[in-house]
Amino acid sequence: MHKSYEMVIGLEVHVEMKTDSKMFCGCTTEFGGVANSHVCPVCLGLPGTLPVLNKKAVDYAIKTALALECRVTESSQFSRKNYFYPDLAKAYQISQYDLPLAVDGHIWITTGEEHHQIRINRVHLEEDAGKLVHIGTISTSPYSMVDYNRSGVPLMEIVSEPDIRSGEQAKAYLEKLKSILRFIDVSDCKMEEGSLRCDANISLMEAGSEEFGTKVEIKNLNSFRAVVRSIEFEAARQEALLSKGERIVQETRTWDESQGMTLSLRSKEEAHDYRYFPEPDLVPIVTSPEWIEEQRKLLPELPDARLERFMTDYKLSRYDAELLTAEPELGVFFDDVMKHTNESKAAANWINGDLMYHLNEKGIEMSENPLKAPQLAGMLALIDKKVISGKIAKTVFAEMFESGKSAEDIVQERGLVQISDEGVLEEIIVDVIANHRQTVDDYINGKEQAAGYLVGQIMKATRGKANPALANSLLQKHLEKFKEKK
Repeated sequence: MHKSYEMVIGLEVHVEMKTDSKMFCGCTTEFGGVANSHVCPVCLGLPGTLPVLNKKAVDYAIKTALALECRVTESSQFSRKNYFYPDLAKAYQISQYDLPLAVDGHIWITTGEEHHQIRINRVHLEEDAGKLVHIGTISTSPYSMVDYNRSGVPLMEIVSEPDIRSGEQAKAYLEKLKSILRFIDVSDCKMEEGSLRCDANISLMEAGSEEFGTKVEIKNLNSFRAVVRSIEFEAARQEALLSKGERIVQETRTWDESQGMTLSLRSKEEAHDYRYFPEPDLVPIVTSPEWIEEQRKLLPELPDARLERFMTDYKLSRYDAELLTAEPELGVFFDDVMKHTNESKAAANWINGDLMYHLNEKGIEMSENPLKAPQLAGMLALIDKKVISGKIAKTVFAEMFESGKSAEDIVQERGLVQISDEGVLEEIIVDVIANHRQTVDDYINGKEQAAGYLVGQIMKATRGKANPALANSLLQKHLEKFKEKK
């Protein structure tokens, strides 16, 4: 991005809530299923049907608004957003327009060493549309099919102010938002299943100006990678046009992942194009202070509060604390481990490192983690007592994860107790030196890295069971004797 322009980004995030039934009918919200099997006359918009509001969806939306520091309005109202599109069976969407559920919130994000406040314009309720199934991509498909299973699923739209200034900030905002939504348990936020989707509004303005440029909307971005790449491409596209003296057309575009570019879909609609009017079949939502307070009491510890607690109580670095608060289950597991040990840094390292590796390797979520907190704490105790080395601990950890056995049992069964007997190690070191005299000579002649090779041979001879610190110390004594003789 040339320094004469500044990127201006606002995000509209659509969140499917994890209710059992849809927004205005009793159909299941379960993902998948045979196309058009999770439908009824209400969510298909058949004549003569009436919507009935799902209270749980409103509860979740109020809970979300409070977590985002929004002001929940006393009265909000549904409207009909009229437009014709194949995935919208009744040719209008029940949404909220001029009277949303909540307004004026914010969240804090961190990029590098910088902290930014991103304001939330509004949180409002609506029903989801169906899904168009394309052959290939929307821009190349010869035809499309419609699956209405998703039609009517409870949806929150969370709209940011245009406070975001880069693709990196956009990603950080989405990660923080996803984390909050997961913490308060209102959505599973599975982007691959469409339960978290994002529209990005992007414009360029001259550096130092307060007047925004013409914005372009990119629809239905379903991965963090797509958000960053589409924003960066679109900004570059607009910059190229402006540098040639051409104007930006206000329009809606789509992101084509295979081509790595945005493509024009249609001219951008204005609010009046949707002919909004109050939904006549639904009364306004009146939120009493008691109702709001009831939802506030259900809020758990939020990511920022947990991060600060981990840094304060457990003396973790911000980096470690941020990793542990990325998902709610990670922090809960860390807290559980700390009930059995004082080794906070070591526990954080094993959770952020080996545990995440094994979970990813198996393709399972943290919520399905087979490792128990006492198992990890028990292994940390063995390391601390020098019963096992860090290298052996990796083997023990992998088996604990697979078998569910305790670290103590695994160490005993497999004979993995660390060798800390000086007499035993002395014999092994003498043999290693005798069999690697050239390496010893290299060390004596100034190649200090040769000592590392000899330590490796000692560990190999003991199958990794030698106490590394003791083995290194004893080796150094022998090498120094050779130096003196030299």
